[in-house]
Order: sequence, then structure tokens, then C-alpha cells
Amino acid sequence: MSHQYDPTAIEPRWQAYWAEHETFTAVEDPEKPPYYGLVMFPYPSGSGLHVGHPESYTALDIVARYKRMTGYSVLSPIGFDSFGLPAERAAQRDGTHPGVITDERIEYFRTQLHRLGFSYDWSREVVTSHADYYRWTQWIFLKLYEQGLAYLEEVPVWWCEAQGTVLSNEEVVDGRYVETGDPVERRNMRQWMLKITAYAQRLLDDLDTGGPDGGPLDWPDGVLEMQRQWIGRSEGAEVTFRLAEGDGSFVVYTTRPDTLFGATYCVLAPEHPLVAEVTTDDRRAEVEAYVEKAASKSELDRQLGAERDKTGVFTGGHAINPVNGEAIPVWVADYVLASYGTGAIMAVPAHDERDHAFARAFDLPIVPTYTTPEGIDVQEQAYAGEGTAINSGQFDGLSVAAFKTAIIDWLEAEGHGERKVNFKLRDWLFSRQRYWGEPFPILHIVDDEGNPTGEIVPVPPDDLPVELPHVDEYKPTATGEPPLARATDWLHTTAPDGRPAIRETNTMPQWAGSCWYYLRYVDPDNTEVPFSQERIDYWGAVDLYIGGVEHAVLHLLYARFWHKVLYDIGMVPTAEPFMRLANQGMILANSYRESGGRYHHPDTVEHRPEAAVTMTSAHSQTEVVTEYFTRDGVPVEQRSGKMGKSLNNSVDPIDIIERFGADTLRLYEMFMGPLEQTKVWNTSGCEGIHRFLSRTWRLFVDTDTGALRDLPDETPREVRRALHTAIKETTEGIETLKVNTPIAKMMELVNACGGQPPAREDAEAFLLILSPYAPHLAEELWSRLGHSQTLAYEPWPKWDADALVEDTTTIAVQVQGKLRGTVDVPTGASDDDVKAAAKAAVADHLEGKAIRKEIVVPGRLVNFVVG
Repeated sequence: MSHQYDPTAIEPRWQAYWAEHETFTAVEDPEKPPYYGLVMFPYPSGSGLHVGHPESYTALDIVARYKRMTGYSVLSPIGFDSFGLPAERAAQRDGTHPGVITDERIEYFRTQLHRLGFSYDWSREVVTSHADYYRWTQWIFLKLYEQGLAYLEEVPVWWCEAQGTVLSNEEVVDGRYVETGDPVERRNMRQWMLKITAYAQRLLDDLDTGGPDGGPLDWPDGVLEMQRQWIGRSEGAEVTFRLAEGDGSFVVYTTRPDTLFGATYCVLAPEHPLVAEVTTDDRRAEVEAYVEKAASKSELDRQLGAERDKTGVFTGGHAINPVNGEAIPVWVADYVLASYGTGAIMAVPAHDERDHAFARAFDLPIVPTYTTPEGIDVQEQAYAGEGTAINSGQFDGLSVAAFKTAIIDWLEAEGHGERKVNFKLRDWLFSRQRYWGEPFPILHIVDDEGNPTGEIVPVPPDDLPVELPHVDEYKPTATGEPPLARATDWLHTTAPDGRPAIRETNTMPQWAGSCWYYLRYVDPDNTEVPFSQERIDYWGAVDLYIGGVEHAVLHLLYARFWHKVLYDIGMVPTAEPFMRLANQGMILANSYRESGGRYHHPDTVEHRPEAAVTMTSAHSQTEVVTEYFTRDGVPVEQRSGKMGKSLNNSVDPIDIIERFGADTLRLYEMFMGPLEQTKVWNTSGCEGIHRFLSRTWRLFVDTDTGALRDLPDETPREVRRALHTAIKETTEGIETLKVNTPIAKMMELVNACGGQPPAREDAEAFLLILSPYAPHLAEELWSRLGHSQTLAYEPWPKWDADALVEDTTTIAVQVQGKLRGTVDVPTGASDDDVKAAAKAAVADHLEGKAIRKEIVVPGRLVNFVVG
């Protein structure tokens, strides 16, 4: 009977052990420092996890296991971000409740995660679509409402008739919903908004002061910059422009009030309320057509389009420049957004590239207000640098900084404007016209005819949760109301004071549940409050948060906003939720597409370089050479891309586990490269890792008998050096999240052993550093060494600096500056001994020659200069 390495026997045994003994249950131990490690929880899609997902989960698990062994009480939880549109679409297709669909999908996700051997505290699992969770999401919303941070407002939104819901700007491209291609239109609707702008300055400031010990957050520089750009703080002035005809006026926000004398035209956003008033009758038809066309574009389309082609129309009207009294033309252009600033700009083409391009396109005047360096003509190109003020009346001769201060003082004194700090950040549109989301805990008072009076009453906290009702269809009503309006018995209710009311029929966006889930993990079974003060005070902020860079802005910004509100009302002890952030790179997979456009799964494709043929690429419609074929002989083009259904290139972790084992999958995902880099999946790469684990097994186990090999009394010095190098590299690699580099050192250690295990103390140290990466194998070998308890809480080994010292040093030997050989000498040998050994090594090159000079670079080389 063979006793080879068999993960199919080892891994289920240890997964059952961990579950039975609750090995990874987090404990608020006052004798230990806490460590809170977290991965961004998954959305339970219908296809389950693919092998790209475990990358971040494995990295976090390595850190969590390491921290337990270094004396920390570790919280490493998992849950599911389970509200979302895909489940609702599935429910619309087959009539099954989205909750049933979601729970079935979650069950498979749990199976996959258990099979991967992650050390989660499963007792703390949260599911955002379960009422015992979203009860507290509703409770937090009421806190936002109490603080004046949640309000209803009539706002222009993107309405998708086919989906019956409002879409965000990011979901609309070229007038269509990016997910489905359905057309969208602009509508004004009463929507719930969250006043995130009230926290704009703190969201910006705390990037630099909200981290450990009052320093900056330990986040990737790129993410910090994206947050800053999204918040978009700027300092300038609001300036009032009066219409030349009539009594109207409009306000512009500018960061360069010092260039007002060079403003030669103004531009209004197509949605600006003054467009109709300023437009003259002879220009009205053209302006209205332009405004209608702009309404079908998203803000992103408008901004990107403006970079390619400048469009706009002259209204026929003029405004008075307040600094010089000149009448300047007013245009309408879609590159000006109503949602940013005031929806109107003053244009200074001499000193702004966008304004310059517009002015050149429409032959508008260009007037400089600053001197320019020699060779720069503002009629040909905009100049935004420093200079001395010109063409600016009493302000001529001032520098940019002095001019800014002086002109704002003048504007305020003359009543034409005021200093202003502006933010690009807009209030958060928080309503969705969908079924599968958190119901709002809000009642609308109605009159005797059942019509809303406009009075809003919050649902009392004791009446939470407001549960999702059952409906006959998961679609909007025939009159366009959200799906919840179908539940008429649920819809009609009474307010706490007995007056008739109807419930809010919009639901919250999927972002809501993920804004605070990390807080519920600390106390998931609490039925009195979202989490106890005692537990949140113990765990504090998340120490390490790992997730995709695609969440660099919105999820992190929204979670930070909610956290600050909870901080202000005394519920959390820190101003920021995530102290350290790491982003994993995407794991791509090869996709295979035939000329007709069909994608074939990688498992059905063969590489036949000897049969290479030319085919038409379905991607580029050009001729390409391919060496890849389906099993039926159809040529296919290989490209790498994101794993998913659309490219038919997903790989289920279960398939890899059944073939190689979970430890192999975990190690391979870390071995592919630095955590933050993009990598391409290759299943065959698992084979080398599996061989390494098999060699590790054979190092300890006699595969003929299954018995533990005899351990020597002493470890050879070169093996001990390799061990302590691996301990050092693994310790430092985990601490710095360079979790790929330790694997090579562990491989070198196994090679150094030469098939013979080290002494017991060293053998145990090796298993301990291996365990965060390959926990099942490490536990199995640990138990075979005679231990009855898990190694999960064993002390992490320390490296011995003396053991790292090499016994010998390799010296390069040169003659006349050219390398002629090398020689190994005892480390620390004297120069005379080194020279003697070097001479012997290159004796043939020195024969018959007089040595004129001997140059020794200690520890590196010897050079003989001969005559």
C-alpha cells in the first residue's frame, strides 16, 4: 500500500477538526492584543467563486494565522454582500424569490470557502439580505435621518424604463444602461439623498491624519490619490454675472478669479435654469435641440466627448463681466455639468486649455491677463503658468498669488462675489426602484383620499426591521411605481400616532449593507444594538483590509462616511474604519475564441504548435497565426482576460482542489507573483507546487510504510542556515505583505535537506512557517510528530542571526581585470590566505608572469596585475 501525499484524505480531516474544535473562534481576550483582518466580502453570484477570488482571501488568511502564532487575538470573519440586481433579474426570469436564489448561491460559496481551509470565525458570518442584519442597516439610516444627513429631493436622474429603476452616472454610457444595453432617459424624481458633502473636508483631511497614531492611513498611494480626486477640493471664488438683457444673473465658481479680465465668454450647462431666459428668439430652436440632445448623454460621456470634439451653441444673450463692465456672449455647452460647481463657467481661453480649444473652434476672443515666457503665443496655445498681471486694470503688475487675494477682496467689497471652497463630491443618490434591497424605515402620511401630504415619519426603532414583503412580480407596477408598491397590504399602514400612512417603496442601494458590515462582525448576534460598545472598543478599527482596487473610491468613501457619522454619535472609537489597505492584482485567464465569435473553455483547448494555422481574429477582424485548437480541430485565438461567463474562462477552485488539493491552490496563488500585480492563471503551474508539497511529505513520511522518518539529533549546518533564512524571509514577507517571496526559501530548505529531515526542533519550526501557506499538510505532519493539539496557536519561531552566516565565501579571481576563476575561502579568512587560495585557483594564468600588484576587495574579489 502506497502512503504518498494525498490531500483528498488529509484536508477534509483537518477542516473537520477545526470546525469541531472551533479552532478559529475569535475571543475578546484582555490578555492579548487584538488584530482585525478582513477581506472585502463577496457577492454570491450564480457562478460561484473562481480561482481569482482566493488570492486576496489566501493572503489575508496567511496574515491571520501568523498573527495568532505571534500572540494576537485575531478576528478574521467572512460574510456575503447579498443584495443586488443579478438575483432580482433571475427572480424576474423564473419567478423564484431572490432570497431563495441568493441563499442557494451562498451555500455553494460556503462549500468553496470551507474547502480552501480559510481560518474564518464562521460563527460571525453576516448576510446583508437577511432581516436580522438589515434591521440594523435600517437603524443606522434612521441615525443619518436624525442627524439631518438623509433627505428627499427632486433631482434629475437616469431612468431605465426596461429595468424600471434609476441608474447612477457610472452605469450609463452613450444613453444606454451598460449592463443590458437598454435605453435610458433623464427624469426628475424625488429621491433619497445622503449628505456626504457635509463630511467632505473630514473625508479629505483624515486621509492624512486618521491612521495609526494620528498619521496618514496606510493605504496605497494610488488609492489615496483617487479618494482625493473624487472629493475634489478647490479654493476660489463665486462670482456673479448679470445678464446684459433683463434682470437675471448667474453665479460661476472659479479657482482663478485672477483671470476675470480675460473672461471673453460664459458657458451654461444645458440643464441650467437660466438657459431659456438668456436665449434669444432667433437662437431658441437651435438651443433647445442642443439641450435635448445633451439630455441623452451621461456626465462621463459629456466629459470624454469634450476631450475629442468641442460642441456648443450661442444663446444670443450676453452677460456683464463684473470687473470691466464688458458684455460677453453666453453659450450653452455639454462639457459644463450642472452637478459640479454652479453649472456655469466663465471662460478664459488665454489661460485654460479647454476654454482655448472652444474659443478656437468657435472663433471667440482670446485675451491674456499674464505675461508669458518667450515663444508662447496665447493665440496659439493656452498658458496656465506663473507670470505678471497685464490687461487687468489696477491689478497690473501683481503675481498670481497676490492677484488672487486682491481680486477676491475687491469682489467682496463691490458685492460681485465671495471666497468659496468647493468640492467635486456630490451628495449620494441613495434610492433604487428595485425589489431586492433594504426597505426604507420611512412612512409617508396620507390624507383621507390616500394622497401623500408631504409629511414624513420614521418607523420607530422598536418596529424594525421593516421586512421585504412578498410580491406577485419583481417588476415595477403598470403605473411605473417600484415593485414594493405591489404589496398593497404591506404598503398601507398607520403611523405611530394612528394616522394613515404608506410605506416608502424605494429600496436602498447595494452599497448600504457594505457600508458597515465590518462593524457587525464584532458582535453579529446582538439583538439590542448593532454592536456592543465593549466589543467595538476591544477590536477597534480594521487593522488590515484587502480587496480589489475597483473599490478604491465608492465603497471606501461610503464606508468612511458612515463610520464618521457613527463616530460623531459616540458609537465607534476611531474616526477611520480601515487602518491599512492592500489591493490584490487581478488574476486573468486565457480565453479561446474561434473566428465565428464563440468562446471555448480552456479545458477543451489543446496547444499544437506543429499545426499552426492562420485564422481570422474575431477581436480585430485581421489575420492571425494560432497554435491552439479545440478537440474537434477548430482553430481558436488565445487572449488573456478577466475570468467570467462572457469569456467562458472561469476555473472553479473546487476543480483545482480535487485535482491538486487546497494547499497547492493556496501556495500557487501566492507563488504567482507580488500580491498587487496582475497575473495570468495557468493550471499547469499547480503541478510544480504540488511536487514541492509531495517532497515535503516524503521528507517526514516513509511512503512505503507510512511511518514517520527517524529524526536526527542534529541538523546539518547548511540545512539549519536554509531553515533560518526561510524563517526570516517568511516573517518579514508576511509583515510586509510580500507573501510570494517566502515560498522560494521554503523550497530551498527542502532542497537543502536532501531527503533527510532535520532535527525535531528544526522540523517543527519548518512546519510552523509552512502552516499559514499550507495549513492542512502542516497540521498533518505536526500531529505525526506526536502533537495532540493544533499548531494554530504555537509560538512563531524566531530566526538565529548566527545561523545565517555563511561558512565560506566565494571570491572572484581576476588577472589584469579579467575574470579567470573563483575560489571558496573560509568566511573571515585573512587577506594573505585569500591571496594564496586565489593564486592556486588561477595558477595557469600566472605561470611565467611576474605579479606586480595584488588587489584584494574583502569578501568579493582578488585582482592580480602582472608584468
